[in-house]
Amino acid sequence: MKKVAYVFLDEGGNFDFSDGGTPWFSLTTVTKYRPFKCYPGLIGRRYDLLENGNDIEYFHASHDLQMIRNEVFDVIGKNLSNLRIDTVLVNKRKVGPALYPIEKFYPRMLGYLLRYVIGVVKKDGAAEVIVITDQIPIKKKRKTVVKAVKVTLSEMLTKDMSYRILHHSSRSNIGLQIADYCNWAIFRKWSSDDYRSYNLIRKAIRSEFDIFGVGKRLYY
Repeated sequence: MKKVAYVFLDEGGNFDFSDGGTPWFSLTTVTKYRPFKCYPGLIGRRYDLLENGNDIEYFHASHDLQMIRNEVFDVIGKNLSNLRIDTVLVNKRKVGPALYPIEKFYPRMLGYLLRYVIGVVKKDGAAEVIVITDQIPIKKKRKTVVKAVKVTLSEMLTKDMSYRILHHSSRSNIGLQIADYCNWAIFRKWSSDDYRSYNLIRKAIRSEFDIFGVGKRLYY
């Protein structure tokens, strides 16, 4: 059976570069190979929560109560050996106006992240890469994301490697929910100096790249 690398993508912050926007923007990938060890545990926890009176359709870190986040991070933390987490952080105050348009900003930042991740996947001997993002409602943004991923993958992958880009609803994809939680934890560290959740996934974080920082290129 061929080795397939699954790369789940999530983002934090917004594309508003004014003083009213988020100071930071983050892009995080969670790379996994089968078997997906987190899945049974998270499914079980969701039904435990339902049976205890919580109406949980799916997990979403920024919307979930802290009690629910504790349950999710507990499962993820027990299965870190099956995950690889990589992140690019952008201090938006350091972004020049020429990069403000989403069709310029997003491909540039995503390219930095994916080039590093794909380099690792190639060394792992993967024959195929499947990149999965949440469904993207804004047509302009959707085209930008697809183009950025395709350009990066076509440049990086060898001729004997294939790739696909899929857009799934995070409600139905546990891998995207895990990526959401991991990205949220890293975003909280950088935007709020909150290490609580970050420390629970720390061992699976392989890189944090503050793209405009000095001495902030962290590879583990």
